[in-house]
Amino acid sequence: MNENLKTKLKVYRGAGGEEARYDQFEVPHEEGASVLDALVWIRENKDASLAFRYSCVSANACKECMVLVDGKVNYACTARLNTGDVTVEPLAKKSLIRDLVTDIVPPKERLGSLGGK
Repeated sequence: MNENLKTKLKVYRGAGGEEARYDQFEVPHEEGASVLDALVWIRENKDASLAFRYSCVSANACKECMVLVDGKVNYACTARLNTGDVTVEPLAKKSLIRDLVTDIVPPKERLGSLGGK
């Protein structure tokens, strides 16, 4: 195993109403690591302001860590981290809250969706 192996993550940054940008982070690559592992590493070691959502790790049950990985919808906890360049973006058809966090609450489950009842 090459201990100097790195992955470059290009991460979408911004909030609704702001001009979006991409920040690039170089993270250590470990065999079997997930994109979520890399995002947690970035927040712990490089940029504590990075916003993303998750509540379980590698369970693929909560659906909170859903993002676009290289343009494809995926769970950050199960998407394996490749060597080279990886782009991580928020879900495209959801309202952006900040960075990788989108409004994932189904419309029928939102407060006030009962038609005023």
